[in-house]
Amino acid sequence: MRTGILGGTFDPIHNGHILVAEVVSSLINIGKVIFIPAGCPNFKEDKPVTEAKHRLQMVRLAIAEKPSFGLSTMEIDRGGVSYTVDTMRALNRRLNPEDELFLIMGWDNLRNLPLWHEPSELISLCKLAVVPRVGFPMPDLVSLESRIPGLSGRVTMLDKPEIAVTSSEIRERVRLGLSIHGLVPVAVEDYIAENGLYTSKN
Repeated sequence: MRTGILGGTFDPIHNGHILVAEVVSSLINIGKVIFIPAGCPNFKEDKPVTEAKHRLQMVRLAIAEKPSFGLSTMEIDRGGVSYTVDTMRALNRRLNPEDELFLIMGWDNLRNLPLWHEPSELISLCKLAVVPRVGFPMPDLVSLESRIPGLSGRVTMLDKPEIAVTSSEIRERVRLGLSIHGLVPVAVEDYIAENGLYTSKN
């Protein structure tokens, strides 16, 4: 079975994340998508991140009625800085020989892949399903291949969906007292309000 892995801070998870998982699953025949919230994201060490318990609960609420989606707490449970390659190593140890992992990411992340921890090892552990990111040009695979040999053979470039919403924009809208209805699942919208997340007082 093909399994998709969608990692991120999910601070908060939003409808764009859900749409990406659904569309990628359909386009490349993925049977299950596992959402993996980061514990301490490597590229966000200097930025405040909402408590893991809240981010986990928002993911649970967002995917509750989607049987082909799952949640893993492995990066949060592991503690320390989250390196995707470590997560893929752990997932590969649990797979059946016929299973195949696809790491779902945006164009922006693919462009930055040479800066990731052990990128060559990463692409040996999984394939990459790459979706557009509004405001970012399509990555130059030829250039990336020169820095990570073998990359082009491990990448599936997709031309949809194009997602404009970001978690940072949602946090800012909440801080300003603006509506986020339609940008996040209703259960997540309610959770944010009930727990006072992303307000200037939080």
